[in-house]
Formats: sequence, structure tokens, C-alpha cells
Amino acid sequence: MSESTLTQRLTELIMAKPVAAADLEQAALLTLDAMANAMAGRISDPGAILLRWAGATGVTDAERNAFLLGSLTHILETDDLHRASVVHPGCVVVPAAWAVAVQEGIRGHAMLKAVLWGFEAVTRVGMAVGPAHYRIWHNTATCGPYGSAMATAALLHLDPVATVHALGNAGTQSSGLWQFLEAGAMTKHLHAGRAAEAGVLAASLARFGFTGPPNILEGAKGWFTATCPDADPEAVIRDPEAPWQLLQTSIKPWPSCRHTHPAVDAARELRHQVAVETIEQVEVETYAAALEVCNRPLPQSDYEAKFSLQHCVAAALTHEHVDFTVFAEPVRSELAALRERVVLRLAEPYASAYPRAWGSAVTVTMRSGEQLTVRRTHAKGDPEAPLSPVELIAKARTLMNYGGVHEADRLIDAILALSDDSVLPALPEMPVFLAVQQNSGV
Repeated sequence: MSESTLTQRLTELIMAKPVAAADLEQAALLTLDAMANAMAGRISDPGAILLRWAGATGVTDAERNAFLLGSLTHILETDDLHRASVVHPGCVVVPAAWAVAVQEGIRGHAMLKAVLWGFEAVTRVGMAVGPAHYRIWHNTATCGPYGSAMATAALLHLDPVATVHALGNAGTQSSGLWQFLEAGAMTKHLHAGRAAEAGVLAASLARFGFTGPPNILEGAKGWFTATCPDADPEAVIRDPEAPWQLLQTSIKPWPSCRHTHPAVDAARELRHQVAVETIEQVEVETYAAALEVCNRPLPQSDYEAKFSLQHCVAAALTHEHVDFTVFAEPVRSELAALRERVVLRLAEPYASAYPRAWGSAVTVTMRSGEQLTVRRTHAKGDPEAPLSPVELIAKARTLMNYGGVHEADRLIDAILALSDDSVLPALPEMPVFLAVQQNSGV
């Protein structure tokens, strides 16, 4: 194995980073966010299908449990987002770490350290792929296996050589295309689940000596060559002394594509300043990726509405709460006329600031000719405009209540207690996981 491969250098970088108590506490908060999303994701058509599949197939191994949890976590569009990599790390890394920790009987500190390692791997690879990759490939799906493999490697105590093999075989399983958006298919949830499962499988095989390509990223027939025409390979190991990338991860306050959030935030401020009936036009200034993914003037489903800047801005201008209800058919019909008056435009400084900053401006023009503009350099929930722990816990409680979790506060407290090295709690109303936990003695 070459000493200069990127996966080896990434492994060394991550294994050398110190872990402080504050890092574990933040990892517990992001674990809570991911698990709350998984519980809520059950209350959906895709969630019901996934649970029926799990019941019919008798899922009991860590790989398939990671798949199930990962898929559920990414359904409602309220899971976390790392801006610089355009990756949702929580829906891949946390399910993988949770499933393996349950199987192996591992306690809180080790599990949270694995979450830190997994976030670091998936986001560092994601920061290297380049913008062209994202136009066709879904970064969470394609970069995700590196994160789930790194988290699993931590929990299985793989040495650096075995970890590099795990990353190599994780990368060769990388996949996930944006084509599903054209049909409004459920594929995006499959992306997260498969990314979580692939890394667990790769690291589990490495535990037994199964080898993988050490230069999977930069090799002549490797991942960058195949999928990343404008890759920045050095980004994988750049700035090794930086804080953990988990600390740079944003938390979503609203259940829509993160690209809509800066505009939603701006529109929510304008809602208190304008009467809807006086609006002549609404202009949204944003960056190219937001236009490519979220320019949907006529959303035909709840899911399409979550990827529609036009709908999200119209909803934020007219509704006190941007929650699950504003994407349903009654509200889509209610907002049809206002959506027609929402125009989108590529504009600076947002275009060149992306992906370092995800910003937007919303300008409302009244029939009187008066204009009001609100600008956002960052979206609510970004590290520069973070949700407080109280707000994050309130979000988790809302998601768990939506998901029908009884005694949600008890589960929230148990997950947060992982930073005190407690045992992992059982997942309520998840018989597949309950069976595994009983078998493992957790």
C-alpha cells in the first residue's frame, strides 16, 4: 500500500484528532437530531414501506439495520446538512454507528467518537468532489459510504491498514443519481440507507482481512476520475488542525430542501411587514445549485413542494409555521396564485459565496410600487446562526411526537446522556432494533 494515498492520509488525520468533552456533547446533539428524524420518518408513505419490508425480511444484522435507519432519517427533509461538502452526514453516519454499536454492545463515548470520525470522513471527501459532481450525483449518497465506513472502523477498532481497506471498498460502492427528482420517486431515501449500509459492510469485511483499493479516490481508475471532473483532491486532507467538521454542520429548522432555507428565513421576516393581497411580485436572489435543484414553480406532491423555492417562499410569506402541513395539497392549491408571482434569479454575492455560505435575498414588490428586501448571508441553523440546544431539543421533541414516540422526553434524555458514556437506549416501536438489542445484552 502506497504511503501517500489519500485514504491513508485521511485515516491518519482523523485518528490523530483529539476529542474533547464538548465535541462529544455536540455529537450527542447531532445524534439526537438524526434519531428524531428517523422516528418521524416512519410516519410517511416511504417509511411505511420500509417498515413493512423490514418486517417481511426479518432484518437483524447491523448492515440492514443501518440501511433501515438511514433511509428513515432522510425522508422528511429535516436532517442536518454540511454546507462545504453539500452532504447530509447525519442520515448516513449516525444510523451506521448506532446499528454497529447496538450489535457490538458499545457504550456512549465510543459511539459518539465514531460519529465524529464518520462526519469527518464524509465531509472531507465531500469537500473535494467539486461542483460538477453535484449536478448529476447526490453527494450524500456518493460520499456517504466513506463516512459510515469510518464510523464503523472506529467501533470495530480497526487498525489504520484495515481502515484504509474499508474506505477503499466503501468508495467502490459509491452511487446515487439525481434522476429521481424528475419523477418524484422515493430514491433519495434509498440513497441514505444504502450509503449507511455500504460503509458498515466494507468495514465489517475489513475486520476479517478483506482488502480494498488504497487509492480509491485519486487512482487512474478511481472515484475522482470516474465521477468528479473538477475534483480538488487536496481538500480531503487540507487544514488538519481545524475543528471537527461535525461542529461545522448545520441543523435544519424547516422540513424542506436546505437550499430553500435562506430564502425561507428572509421571507419569514417579510411576512410581518407585508399583506399578501398587496404583493405584485416576489424576487428571490440565490446561487446556482439552489436554482438547479429547487426551481419548481408547479409542485405536484408534498415532496416536490419541499424542493420548490417558489412554494417554500410563498408558504413562508403566508404561514406562521413552515411545518409539514404547508407542503400538503390544500396549501399547494391555496398558494398557486402567489407561487406564479415568485421569480428566481442567480445573483451575487450568493453565487460566488456558495458553498462556503448559503445565502439568499427576497424582495417583495407591492402593487403600490414600494419594495422591501431582506437578505440572508447564512441560513438559520448554520454555525453562524445556530439553533440553541433548547431549540434543537424542541425540534427533536416535535419530530418524535410526530412519529408517535411515547415518552419522547425520556428518549431525548437517554440519547443526550451518551456524552456521559451511558448505554444506547432501545428505540421505541422499532421491533427490529429491539430484537437486536435484546440479543446483544444492551
